[in-house]
Amino acid sequence: MESKPTNVEDLYQKLSEYADVRINLFKLKSINKISGFMSSVVTIVILIILFGAVLLCLTVGAGFLIGEWVGKVYYGFFIVGAIYLIIGLVIYSMRDKLIKTKVSNKLIKDLLD
Repeated sequence: MESKPTNVEDLYQKLSEYADVRINLFKLKSINKISGFMSSVVTIVILIILFGAVLLCLTVGAGFLIGEWVGKVYYGFFIVGAIYLIIGLVIYSMRDKLIKTKVSNKLIKDLLD
């Protein structure tokens, strides 16, 4: 003769099933967040590589053009280099405001939503 499960046993079984469902839900949400974050990272890396290639072509072209205007090609590359140095110093001096805060906010938003 089989015994009927008591309320405590039934409650324990349902609690165990609930815990398993919550763990699986946590795993799925974590996988979703990580995959979304990684796809964003891959997209950003690809865009940076493409932007770098375009910037390289434009830089070489600008160097030759400016060099032709001033009479010596290497002067054009020195001028383009100086322009990049000035832009780099401005970005470095404003790095917290321009980059760090925005990247931190985006990372937090992506991981918490």
